Amino acid sequence: YQYRDSAQEKILDNYLSEALIPALHKLKFEKTGVFKALANDTSLVKKIYVLIKGSSLDELAAISGKLNAVPGFKEKGAAYTDAVYTHPPYERMEVIYLKAFPLAPGLEIPSLKSPKNERVYELRSYESATEKIFRNKVHMFNEGGEIALFKRLNFNAIFYSEVIAGAKMPNLMYMTSFENMADRDAHWKSFSSDPEWKKLSALPEYQKNVSHIDITFLRPAGYSDY
Repeated sequence: YQYRDSAQEKILDNYLSEALIPALHKLKFEKTGVFKALANDTSLVKKIYVLIKGSSLDELAAISGKLNAVPGFKEKGAAYTDAVYTHPPYERMEVIYLKAFPLAPGLEIPSLKSPKNERVYELRSYESATEKIFRNKVHMFNEGGEIALFKRLNFNAIFYSEVIAGAKMPNLMYMTSFENMADRDAHWKSFSSDPEWKKLSALPEYQKNVSHIDITFLRPAGYSDY
C-alpha cells in the first residue's frame, strides 16, 4: 500500500490488525507479515507491505471473495472497505506474486530477540537484463549455494523467491532480518568478506546476472506475525 499521511496510516493499521489478519487466520492463513518502510518518516510516498503465504495462485486469488463471509470482517473493516472517494484509505496498491525458490519453499519466522520496533527487515529486488540471465541468478541462489551461504551466516531470511507477476520483471526478491541496523551492517560485512562468497561471485558463469538492485529497509508492525 502507498499512502500519504497519518490519517490513512491509521485506517490501514486498523484494517490490517482488526479485520484482515484475523480474517486470514480464520481462513487458515496462519501467518501474515506487515512491514513499514523505515523511510516513511521523510518520504512523500509512504509504504506498508503485507506478506501473505499461500499454497497456490488459485488459493491467493480466492482470498478477496471469501473475506466478507468471515464473521466480523465487514464490521471491523468498514472504515477501509466503505471509504468514500474523497477520503480513500490509501493512494495506490500493488500486488506482487512470488514463487518460492526450490531450496527455500516456505516462509521462516526469524529467530530475533530485539523488540519489534528495533528490528530491521531488508527487502531486496534483483533485476536482470533478460529472462535467461535472470534464470542464471536464480540458479546462483539455489544450486550455486548463495542461499546456503546466507543461512550459514545467520541472515534470518524470511523468504527467497522469483517474481511471477510484478512491475520489475524479470526479477527475484528476498527478505532478510536483523536485530537492528548495526547488526545488519555487521552481517553484510561478513558476507562480502567471506571466502565462499568471493569464490562464488568470481565464477565466470555467474557474471553480470544482476542489472539493478532495489533495497528497502522495513520494520515489522506491532501486530505482524513475522
